[in-house]
Amino acid sequence: MFKLLDMRMMARPIFALTVCTAALTSAIAPAEAENTIRVDLDYARIIKLDRPVSRVIVGNAEIADATVSDAQTIILTGKSFGTTNLVILDNDGNAIVDERVLVSLEDNNTVQIYRQDERTVMSCTPACEPLDLE
Repeated sequence: MFKLLDMRMMARPIFALTVCTAALTSAIAPAEAENTIRVDLDYARIIKLDRPVSRVIVGNAEIADATVSDAQTIILTGKSFGTTNLVILDNDGNAIVDERVLVSLEDNNTVQIYRQDERTVMSCTPACEPLDLE
């Protein structure tokens, strides 16, 4: 009976830790998804801001490009597959935006064909044609 009581006492903290870990994981995952700006390859996305922009910084300019359209509008364009970040500063040097940027293919109009270790991506708007991804 002594060993059974020990196991129950040990099970409580483990159960509590499991519940806390699950709660934290579910709380963190949506926050990460919310902090990602998604842009399709070769498409532009408009970002409207609530105050004027002083400086725009893209972590990797080969993945995405940001253009200032006017004092409160940025145009973000996906140039290559990958992940980078976008930082937009106001006149006082405070970050208005500090977000992760994910550039990927538009899923709705593409087909991927795998042959052993080769992958071909076809753009199917209106007819399927191979995309040159290199």
